[in-house]
Amino acid sequence: MEQLRTSPPPPEAADLERWVLDSPDGLRDLRASLRDALERHGLVQGEDLDEVPHLVVLVATELASNALRHGRPPTIVTLLGRDDCFLLDVADHDVRTVPELTDIHPLDSGGRGLFLAQQLSLAVGWYATAHTKNIWASFPRQSRPDA
Repeated sequence: MEQLRTSPPPPEAADLERWVLDSPDGLRDLRASLRDALERHGLVQGEDLDEVPHLVVLVATELASNALRHGRPPTIVTLLGRDDCFLLDVADHDVRTVPELTDIHPLDSGGRGLFLAQQLSLAVGWYATAHTKNIWASFPRQSRPDA
């Protein structure tokens, strides 16, 4: 098993939106609201986000599901923004555990959240505060030049 790098998100990132989830029932609303938030905060004149909203929503769902399943409630999902990227920060209140990347087995039904975050985002990290364990992932604010 591999550990994620320990690093807070870039300090210049500004909070854009926040969601608090107490159960998996809130995931559907999170997906719809997050997609709307990305459009409100990301569609700047001349920018084309292409698949970025889909990737952010997928990673948010996976990380929030992990936090709800393995962490302590409530789960807090925060969308942050910088000029060049969006950041997604997912917090739970279990500060005693360390997030680990698990080996993926084709027949397993779970364990892919952190793996997907690493594959679909620009960077992934985690950090702890006095009360929360946070996992963050960053995504380009514009489509990639090779897209």
